Amino acid sequence: MTRIITSLSEISESYDALFCDLWGCVHDGLAPFAEAVAALQAFRARGGTVMLVTNAPRPHAPVRRQLDRLGVPSDAYDGIATSGDSARAAMLRGAVGEKVYFIGQPHDQDFFAPLELIENPVKISQVPLEQAEGMVCCGPFDPLADPEEMRAQFLQAKTRGLKLLCANPDIVVDRGETREWCAGALAKLYTEMGGESLYFGKPHPPIYDLARRRLQALGKDIPDSRILCVGDGILTDIDGAMGEDLDSLFITGGLAARETQTADQPDPKALMAYLTREMRQPTYSIGKLR
Repeated sequence: MTRIITSLSEISESYDALFCDLWGCVHDGLAPFAEAVAALQAFRARGGTVMLVTNAPRPHAPVRRQLDRLGVPSDAYDGIATSGDSARAAMLRGAVGEKVYFIGQPHDQDFFAPLELIENPVKISQVPLEQAEGMVCCGPFDPLADPEEMRAQFLQAKTRGLKLLCANPDIVVDRGETREWCAGALAKLYTEMGGESLYFGKPHPPIYDLARRRLQALGKDIPDSRILCVGDGILTDIDGAMGEDLDSLFITGGLAARETQTADQPDPKALMAYLTREMRQPTYSIGKLR
């Protein structure tokens, strides 16, 4: 059974590192959450390491620049591991061929930037669907449009046996008060239609392997028993932590605020009902990161 806590400081002495989600935990796409930032700063002040582990479909450098623009201070974290990093490494190793059909918005073009860590990368070119050997999806062309609008293109792709590389397994995200579709919604549709989708972000293992390697690059040899995963996605953050046998802190006031009846803190009965329905069990739960 999950333990409801009121602040990260209640449990922080048990952990040396956080794998902390971004959107819905540290910021809402428009501005940072002051209490969350303070909690991360306090964790680092006592000697902990904060690795931001996000399903953002971009390399970590643009994500860092986005955090700067939003006003998230650099002393709130030590490093960043993104779904985009894991996915583009696979792309550059040829996971979906050399000629790819790109699904996303103009700002997602950072996904195709060179990655020096990959030896002998394949030469990627973006082509129309009719010429593609595979697909790369960083998100919908229009995040407010129904994913079903891609059905005709996906039918053509499935008929040709194209794989879809999903750079962000999230289904939805809340930008302020507006809910937007993510790449995971398109990958889910393609899979349901019989196509093959490749995933690299939470809850799938590649991004956790990347996060551990980033910790090691910082000189931090931290056992899994001392790592706490923090996030608001029950099917991404919490499912991923369970799959990796890592402890987790569920932020109930994010994507599941309505289901858990979270104002400041979750309603215990509503939270238990939600977790039972979703068949997931976070180690801890809290209304918001603080």
